Amino acid sequence: MSSKTILVTGANGQLGKEMQVIAAAYPAYRFLFVDRDELPIDDAEAVKKYFTGHYIDACVNCAAYTAVDKAEAETAKASAVNGDAVGNLATVCRESNALFIHISTDYVFDGTETKPYKEDHRVNPVNAYGASKLKGEELALQNNPASIIIRTSWVYSSFGNNFVKTMLRLMKERDNINVVADQWGCPTYAADIAAAIMQIIAADKKTGGIYNYSNSGIINWYQFAIVIKELSGSNCNVHPISSSQYPTPAKRPAYSVMDTSKIQRSFNVVIPGWEESLKKCLQLLTGN
Repeated sequence: MSSKTILVTGANGQLGKEMQVIAAAYPAYRFLFVDRDELPIDDAEAVKKYFTGHYIDACVNCAAYTAVDKAEAETAKASAVNGDAVGNLATVCRESNALFIHISTDYVFDGTETKPYKEDHRVNPVNAYGASKLKGEELALQNNPASIIIRTSWVYSSFGNNFVKTMLRLMKERDNINVVADQWGCPTYAADIAAAIMQIIAADKKTGGIYNYSNSGIINWYQFAIVIKELSGSNCNVHPISSSQYPTPAKRPAYSVMDTSKIQRSFNVVIPGWEESLKKCLQLLTGN
């Protein structure tokens, strides 16, 4: 039997890089990793042509426009990459009978809840980035009802730019830093998302729909920074501030904790606690 071919878009992003790492543990699969230069996913014809030239069994879309603040000024660009492009991939996957897995975000919610969001909760993004990601979800399910959409939150990795790496850098450069303490969520290690994705592919169940995935445990950004400081052995002083004291072009949800019971139940995914995963990432970044 020939091995299954998995296409991973956004190969140079945090999750794309983690997919490259985990691929080594799945020798039975053939992986194709592409970035924007190799496959511009917002070009419908290019996507169709690529799928025709390769026999794709599953496509994991890790490509995204992720500059949340910049998206406020570049709405068309964010919408094309996070919205239209997702629709393109979903359509071609349906036509090719390939499994389509797309990564979305907690930012589709407005953050006004006080208990974890379930997949069927009313969506109401408060910024352009969230709106563009919601458009992608909608087009994916319209064009291909078998699409599996994974909403995740506060993603970090030893690769790319993220909160953990920014904190490590600032804690080396400064004696004092301020971090917002009124935004609550679940930090998520991209390596754990990659592991969950491979478990879903290996399960070989075409159960389309939306699934929440984040590491377990609820904290705010300030608390997250404090633990990064402690685990990395930094002497930097970290001070809590409110969101109003740190204005950004894009509004952030105040609460974006998600209920992950559906993905655990559907695919037997075991979700690590955020601190356990943070330790693994910091081990790679600092050796601590």
